[in-house]
Amino acid sequence: MTLLTWSHECIVGVEAMDDQHGILMDTLNELRISLVHGADRRAICLQLERLIEFTRMHFECEELLLHHQGFPGADEHQTAHKHLLARLYTALEQLNHDDFVQFSSLLEFLPSWYLEHVEQLDRPYGKWLNERGVF
Repeated sequence: MTLLTWSHECIVGVEAMDDQHGILMDTLNELRISLVHGADRRAICLQLERLIEFTRMHFECEELLLHHQGFPGADEHQTAHKHLLARLYTALEQLNHDDFVQFSSLLEFLPSWYLEHVEQLDRPYGKWLNERGVF
């Protein structure tokens, strides 16, 4: 398993969002390590709940910033956020109620989603906000 590592591609150029992305990356890595090392279901649930809560908070901050600044892609961004949160809540629900949970799909999905989202959706707003004096 390869952990997510901070790189130039992760930087959007807005300090608060970059800081939150770093925390999200760490939280994702902690969850992935627990999954790979066979942590018990309760421990995985707690880590997934932590990831969901921080992700939800980050998305709220990001959406507020984008709407407040009039970013043209704010609605698309919000839709992408809703889809990820729905998927995370579904995974948590399965973990809490199903005997058999396919962890491998979550292990593969989360890091790829994170990197794609930051590189394809977040970086453009960083440049756009920087041009308007938001760093």
